Amino acid sequence: MASATAALSPADAEKLSKLQSDVAALDQISENEKSGFINLVARYLSGEAQYVEWSKIQTPTDEVVVPYDALAPVPEGPSEIKKLLDKLVVLKLNGGLGTTMGCTGPKSVIEVRNGLTFLDLIVIQIESLNNEYGCKVPLLLMNSFNTHDDTSKIVERYANSNVEIHTFNQSQYPRLVVEDFKPLPSKGNTGKDAWYPPGHGDVFPSLKNSGKLDALISQGKEYVFVANSDNLGAIVDLRILNHLVNNKNEYCMEVTPKTLADVKGGTLISYEGKVQLLEIAQVPDEHVSEFKSIQKFKIFNTNNLWVNLLAIDRVVGQNALKTEIIPNPKEVDGIKVLQLETAAGAAIKFFDHAVGANVPRSRFLPVKATSDLLLVQSDLYTLSGGFVTRSPSRTNPANPSIELGPEFKKVGNFLSRFKSIPSIIELDSLKVTGDVWFGAGVVLKGKVTIAAKPGVKLEIPDNAVIADKDINGPEDF
Repeated sequence: MASATAALSPADAEKLSKLQSDVAALDQISENEKSGFINLVARYLSGEAQYVEWSKIQTPTDEVVVPYDALAPVPEGPSEIKKLLDKLVVLKLNGGLGTTMGCTGPKSVIEVRNGLTFLDLIVIQIESLNNEYGCKVPLLLMNSFNTHDDTSKIVERYANSNVEIHTFNQSQYPRLVVEDFKPLPSKGNTGKDAWYPPGHGDVFPSLKNSGKLDALISQGKEYVFVANSDNLGAIVDLRILNHLVNNKNEYCMEVTPKTLADVKGGTLISYEGKVQLLEIAQVPDEHVSEFKSIQKFKIFNTNNLWVNLLAIDRVVGQNALKTEIIPNPKEVDGIKVLQLETAAGAAIKFFDHAVGANVPRSRFLPVKATSDLLLVQSDLYTLSGGFVTRSPSRTNPANPSIELGPEFKKVGNFLSRFKSIPSIIELDSLKVTGDVWFGAGVVLKGKVTIAAKPGVKLEIPDNAVIADKDINGPEDF
């Protein structure tokens, strides 16, 4: 604690001391959570340098960010593969709610395709690995206090699968009232919205505090594969695991080439002899356009991370994870609050022999909105054995860009507006605005814009083929 508070002004030190006594009185959270929170706030107040010196940034070499094709092939024979998989644990970040897509409960229970949810697909994938190689790769779910109760019930569904599923909660921190720097729960707000989960950078201390890390190490597990539960491309990759084991890399971040859709994503750089994540928030204003350019920073972080368990134990034990703090201002019932968060990718610089792996785009298929759902439910993808695979019939390596209006934002509304999902194998871009309804068997090709006139319902007839067209009414078919 001393080191973090040493740089504080007398006013900030007093602020922190008052906050500490307020937090001590909150009986909803553990001692670990209280000290974790106070540490985070102390680091925030001391104004640790977030900016990087632009001139020191170097583009990482292929030794640091290894091209996927340069990874050694996986050893031959099922017994060798079983040996590898016996070292592995899969951890999915499961703290998010489906609210932005109009769903209640954890986002991971949204149906993706054929009536199967994100969580169903994850369990089926690990189940098929365990069946094929006779191994016991366990699944860990890191929940937040928002998703814990629902997830505990849902997990019972998989009692008969051959996947051992463990859940644990990430930390629960109080939101800070901006005006007087008091924790929101100590001002009479007893609801869930007085609290927040502090971002996925919390995965490492939470894994340790839950007791799960020690248990896994004692079972002989060596690596954890961490990924967002809504990334359908984040499947176990034996080549990456094999590379890390052979090269004794403690940490690996999967990156993939940037497209114009990813210009805000964090990138890997070499900085003062270490590999580290550079996020847009750390970039000085005068360099933001350079950061967004695809010429200089060609890759971005997929948030698929592979980390050595003993190394996690070491850095958490040394309290060494001082990852960049992301201040996230919010408003609760008209009160301005602040929540301080951290990201798991930023931890890369605290691990030894850390590397990036430059992986194919297929390993990054996140579903953040109904426009993504349209992609994965269409004929552009097929689902087999829990794996979502892109159709080889599409010649363009990039996916179509899809923009749907607010009428499609909620999953329920989205589904009701399509009699069936259109064929989009040859689509380049689609923009839909207004009260639009799609018939069955519609085919979309090239650049398509469909804009219903205000107050008018526009129905796309069954089996319509729309190629490179702007549609504003029935007369345009």
